[in-house]
Amino acid sequence: MLTDAAAQDQTIDDELAGLDRLDTVDEQRSSLALRAWSALWPKLAAVSLVLAIWQFAVWREWEKIYVLPSPSMVYDRLVDDIGTAELWKAVYATMRRAVLGFLISIVIGTSLGLAVSASRRVRAAIGSLITGLQTMPSIAWFPLAILLFGLTERAITFVVVLGAAPSIANGVIGGIDSVPPLLRRVGRSMGATSVSLYRDFVVPAAMPSVVSGLKQGWAFAWRSLMAGELLVVIPGTQTIGTRLWYSRELSDAEGVLAAMVVILVIGILVDSLVFARLERRVLRRRGLGVQAR
Repeated sequence: MLTDAAAQDQTIDDELAGLDRLDTVDEQRSSLALRAWSALWPKLAAVSLVLAIWQFAVWREWEKIYVLPSPSMVYDRLVDDIGTAELWKAVYATMRRAVLGFLISIVIGTSLGLAVSASRRVRAAIGSLITGLQTMPSIAWFPLAILLFGLTERAITFVVVLGAAPSIANGVIGGIDSVPPLLRRVGRSMGATSVSLYRDFVVPAAMPSVVSGLKQGWAFAWRSLMAGELLVVIPGTQTIGTRLWYSRELSDAEGVLAAMVVILVIGILVDSLVFARLERRVLRRRGLGVQAR
């Protein structure tokens, strides 16, 4: 047992633990199965609702069955495709493109964001241009990309980077701009240099906005890539986009919907397993993002 003096010292330590602790809710640890079910059932409910509307449309015969197949028909097609090596080769090729383009976008977008945040002249020169590029539809870049690079991997990567990098840059800019001036003064009073001030004070404080920019950048990259794989079909390359394109050319509605489901599932998995976890971790370290019960 603690002595009275030790207990008093512990109480003082708890009170001085930081202001963020006052806003943090101590969540009781529930079982792993219960937490998994709490996160899963809303998604299952949403999927069930979509499937119900889809099946109702099929029953009402709003379109011919060869135009709008039933969920069970698409499910059977998915099961068959999953058992083939061609689908997994296509998924691998598409994800390789997505990861490569996104990594290049992170380097370019982060560099632009830091440059704009650090210099008023750079902000005046290209700050609005970055926002303009972000609002420009990615598909508008493909004619230029094809003229520059032809029907090659570089054309697709070019458009993916142009779609994702501006969002990442704006995330960095917004995060750094929202850092309280008091935090900068604290860093300078502690003797921080310009580099250490950004590394140890500004960048960590800006991380919530940076992560949001990364998440949005991935969404733009994924959308740009899917458009690219439909427009830039490279002979001999099997991707999810080419499977969707060939299914459309053959009027294979089941193949079209099966490819769309694969695209949707990959997007959901990347968001849930990568960006949602990263976002929660960053927010929890700052006593933020406590979910309502």
